[in-house]
Amino acid sequence: MGKRSRRRGSEPAATSDYTDPEGNVLTLRDSLSRPTIFKIKRESPRSAAATADDAWRRRTELLFERLAVRWEIEGLPLDDQKMLLGRYRMADAETQRWVRQTVSRHVEQKIPELAGD
Repeated sequence: MGKRSRRRGSEPAATSDYTDPEGNVLTLRDSLSRPTIFKIKRESPRSAAATADDAWRRRTELLFERLAVRWEIEGLPLDDQKMLLGRYRMADAETQRWVRQTVSRHVEQKIPELAGD
């Protein structure tokens, strides 16, 4: 039996909603699998040319990719992973800052083994 058929009967992962000052709602997973946590912890720049900023940005996007389930912006819900990441990348600096801070607080509260890495 493949992974897809095994997952169908299980309940969806617990999530938390966070509302920004404009009323948009970001929904994040409350937990991650051990392999995913391990991958995030060991993620490093791919080349010698990668800077600390590159590594920080990659980790930020990786956390967002793994945690974001849904993002309702101006009443329009996004729940496709590619669309979520694309929207994050296109967001203005203030929105990206809010998302980073929200994800950071969420990780500290819900997935402390990733906090401070």
